[in-house]
Amino acid sequence: MTKRQTNEQGLVMVLALTMVAALMVVGLSLLSNSTSQYQLTNVATSNTNAIYLAEAGVEQSVQALNADSNFSGYPSEQVFFNNSSQGYGTYTVGITPASGNPDAKVITSTGKIYRYNNHTDLLSSRTVQVTVVGTTSDGYSVMTGPGGLILSGSAKITNSSVYVGGTISLNGSASIGTTDQPLDVFVANKACPTGNNPGSTYPTTCTSSQAIDLKHSTYIYGSTCATGQTNPGPNNNFRPGNGGQGLIIGCTAPDISQPSYDKTAHLANVSTTASGSSNTYVCNNWPFTRSWPANLQLNGNVSVASSCDVTISGNVYITGDLNLGGAATIRIANSLGTTRPVILVDGKITAGGSAQIIPNSSGTGAHFISWKSNAPCASSCTSITGTDLKNTQGFETISVGGAVNVPGVVFQSYWGKTTLSGSGNVGSAVGQTVDLSGAGTVTFGTELSSGVSTWTISSYQIKYPGD
Repeated sequence: MTKRQTNEQGLVMVLALTMVAALMVVGLSLLSNSTSQYQLTNVATSNTNAIYLAEAGVEQSVQALNADSNFSGYPSEQVFFNNSSQGYGTYTVGITPASGNPDAKVITSTGKIYRYNNHTDLLSSRTVQVTVVGTTSDGYSVMTGPGGLILSGSAKITNSSVYVGGTISLNGSASIGTTDQPLDVFVANKACPTGNNPGSTYPTTCTSSQAIDLKHSTYIYGSTCATGQTNPGPNNNFRPGNGGQGLIIGCTAPDISQPSYDKTAHLANVSTTASGSSNTYVCNNWPFTRSWPANLQLNGNVSVASSCDVTISGNVYITGDLNLGGAATIRIANSLGTTRPVILVDGKITAGGSAQIIPNSSGTGAHFISWKSNAPCASSCTSITGTDLKNTQGFETISVGGAVNVPGVVFQSYWGKTTLSGSGNVGSAVGQTVDLSGAGTVTFGTELSSGVSTWTISSYQIKYPGD
């Protein structure tokens, strides 16, 4: 009996040791797998952060190009972060001319992640390559009719000559130009007779009132030619800046007409007609890519929103309103070259959200015109003067909000008011009245600090090892 009990105890011990050994094998296997997963996660995180670093290099380079078109990149490593949780992150950037396109450049940015405590131990390297296109606008970048220019809040205009047919009103801490970038400002003071019912002679040049109204904390930097302006403002608000002349007393601003457009010819060229809600031209369902052929007419309201991606190949006519919103993208076809397509809208044009309007490889943007008015002739007007013009000049027909980034794009309110309530890059703002009511700086595209172009990304590619 005693021998049998001893044998059973020995068997139990063998089984126990076997189970312990098996559990140890399983535990070591799990530990090895966890270690491998941890290492893979670290590698994936480093690779992702390296791409983010490369993109940061691209963003910094685009900003530098918009300050100096001859900027050539960052040949030496730029430190972006250096801490124990992220490591040591740097980027280098090279900028070269794009093949076959003098208006484009190629930015090649490489992001690198090193070990935090060893800046020679490279953990990951990733390269991003983008093409940027320089765009400009024709004529004045800010141009108004008798309704004039209104700046309020902390709105600012930079990099643009300004022509105002009527008057300028600056409120809050609004400004035009800067000390380092003074602007040429022309104000014709053609906004009389005043009152709600000025009659058929409106607009004519005012002879007994100031062309520019400035509050205490508002400034114009540069050379200002304003018909009839003798008041320097409550705080000597006209500043010459570096190279400007300040207020030029006795100067008469040129009488420049608003840009004209032949609507009749535009409509006569229409060759394709469809409903504004047709899934052929707007994104009612996936896939969210559409093409608008040249000389297209869309009847009714048109909404390009969500993630809709539309390529425009020529002039377009819309009989209702046009809404651009969400994360929608409008692209100008490369086939247009330097010919700017006109999107003529009988109703109101609204652009907001994070919608983008991307110029083509030649740097050509689009020209959006709203023909809407509150005059008796509505959207069929061919001429509006007198009291009807006075009543419609403050009627908002174009509204652009958000952080707009639409270099090379012209927004023109033919009979009414163009309102920009955000900040960002715009080609030109034209209207009987132009109202900048945002809290940011609007950079227009005619006269940049670089003297050439506004640069924007037209293509993006991650370059993997071996590419």
